[in-house]
Amino acid sequence: MAKTWILGVSAYYHDSAAALVCDGEVVAAAQEERFTRRKHDAAFPSRAAASCLERAGITLADVASVAFYEKPLLKFERLVDTYLAFAPRGLPSFVAAMPVWTREKLFQRALLRRALAGLPGGERVPPLLFPEHHRSHAASAFFPSPFERAAVLCVDGVGERATTSAWRGAGSRLTPLWQLEFPHSLGLLYSAFTQYLGFRVNSAEYKVMGLAPYGEPRYVDRILGTLLDLKEDGTFRLDMRYFGFATGLEMTSRAFHRLFGGPPRTPEGPLGQREMDLARSIQAVTEEVVLRLARTLRRETGEERLCLAGGVALNCVANSRLRRDAGFEDLWVQPAAGDAGGALGAALAAWHGHHGAPRALGPSDGMRGALLGPAFDDAAIDETLRRLGAVFHAPADEAALLDRTAALLAEGAVVGWFQGPMEYGPRALGDRSILGDPRDPGMQSRMNLKIKFRESFRPFAPAVPAEKARAHFDLDRESPYMLLVARTASGLALPAVTHVDGSARVQTVSAAANPRFHRLLAAFERRTGCPVLVNTSFNVRSEPIVCTPEDAYRCFLKTGMDHLVLGGRLLHKSEQPPLRETPIEAAAAGPARRGVLALAARALSPLRAAWMRLGELLGWINTRVVFGAIHLALVVPYGLALRALGKRLLELGFDRAAPSYRKDASADASGALDRPY
Repeated sequence: MAKTWILGVSAYYHDSAAALVCDGEVVAAAQEERFTRRKHDAAFPSRAAASCLERAGITLADVASVAFYEKPLLKFERLVDTYLAFAPRGLPSFVAAMPVWTREKLFQRALLRRALAGLPGGERVPPLLFPEHHRSHAASAFFPSPFERAAVLCVDGVGERATTSAWRGAGSRLTPLWQLEFPHSLGLLYSAFTQYLGFRVNSAEYKVMGLAPYGEPRYVDRILGTLLDLKEDGTFRLDMRYFGFATGLEMTSRAFHRLFGGPPRTPEGPLGQREMDLARSIQAVTEEVVLRLARTLRRETGEERLCLAGGVALNCVANSRLRRDAGFEDLWVQPAAGDAGGALGAALAAWHGHHGAPRALGPSDGMRGALLGPAFDDAAIDETLRRLGAVFHAPADEAALLDRTAALLAEGAVVGWFQGPMEYGPRALGDRSILGDPRDPGMQSRMNLKIKFRESFRPFAPAVPAEKARAHFDLDRESPYMLLVARTASGLALPAVTHVDGSARVQTVSAAANPRFHRLLAAFERRTGCPVLVNTSFNVRSEPIVCTPEDAYRCFLKTGMDHLVLGGRLLHKSEQPPLRETPIEAAAAGPARRGVLALAARALSPLRAAWMRLGELLGWINTRVVFGAIHLALVVPYGLALRALGKRLLELGFDRAAPSYRKDASADASGALDRPY
């Protein structure tokens, strides 16, 4: 019987990715940023998709359908409604967003077809499918989970309109129950505080979570009493006078700044007690909201298990609160819970929804430990190292390699660890990791400042064999994806992985999911009596996790790492030659031009550059004049007229008497997946 391959794609916002599913089984998945080396790359994931196809040994010609993770025309409709609802505000945002939409995104089906045609086998582009954004999230949460049935909660910034959605999963069916809609978004609320605290939106929300334990929840009442109206069922509305994200280029307004006593923190500026208290307060509010939402789902569905996805599901502190207090017997969180995971969810939604296929449950979840990216054997590693002029050693066998690595770690060394398939999602889970000794009290600051080049308050995660986790952490279940926190309960001192509040973001490692990493932990325990290692992602600040052996080697040489293990090869920093850098311009230039032509080209180069800059400036001005005129002549009067007639395009304002702000959802017909609206 012929296999059915489905390629899932997320792109054009942030964290683009591709995922490949065969007859409902997850085969491969990767984020585009890992290949392009541009963090949070939003471009079409051509390299990630090609990698997935290569791993499966197929081309696009073998793929039955391609599923895009959202419906772009519904998103555009919400964008237009927003500008009309907030008119006359929104001019700067309108002239920034609309040129991109009118030039490209309104024609996304054609845009996708052109991009797919560039993949191997792209002479025939398969049919395109478009599940809604939150359906993609829900599918990524439920279908790979180990549960036959469950309640599903998706919480993020915004999809087409939904910002929070509740679902019931049973077998191969996902049924939408209710949702909250833009602009009332827990993800955007958290991002507003992220930007106010001087961190980057859609990138550094986890820094706020890491900063929170240093503060006190002094602003909780102010947030709950002023910024939002929170109902008992967890639904809420935001007071949009305090936010700028709906119509402006900033997340917060001047009213927000007055409410919290000053302007936003300057990026890289000092962090004081006020910032710590704000972080603790928004973290506490976030936990309270998701806890109420989950309890509502538990009460209304009667389901005993809960699945989570959406960017807010990466908040492992909130996840642990749900695990402990929401009333569910078990919890499963999609490891690529953000938009990157939408690629996988879209493919699974297409398989079970459009193709109508049943679901087969295995003994564990269907994510294969999230080790779904490209892998490199020792032959490929050797070729790369020789090309780079690296000095490396090949221990006799794996036992010798692990014993030597464990000895180096026990001596206080920091080791880069590159093995097997690359992880899918934001966490390094033992294949693209930097490792250290958790017993070393100076390890956290050393790794933060000299290796990761990041803020000193940022905590590190412990990796521990799954069968020994309970002996060292207050954890009653496995946590393979670093999406739960637990209090350190070890008889050993583990200062490098214990946060200021006594907690740790634990990764439990099973012999089945990652056998070599599991054996390294055992080798370290034999030497030290400690089965725990510091595990942080193999990258430096503002760069994606490494993908290839060359990425790993270059990162190794540019940081304070002492040793590097690439597959079965061991490298010592002290033996390496200086890194040979080839300027991009030199690599692309080809043979040098000579004589008069070269002199003329050099002489005219500044004039050409100035002419190009002038053209870009005139194009920028022209675009903004045209779209500024459209906003003033059409959007503003039409929006004001609709408001005068009492027509509400968005639900704004508080209704203190209402018991809930939910909007009931109706199940989409599976045939709707073939439309981008």
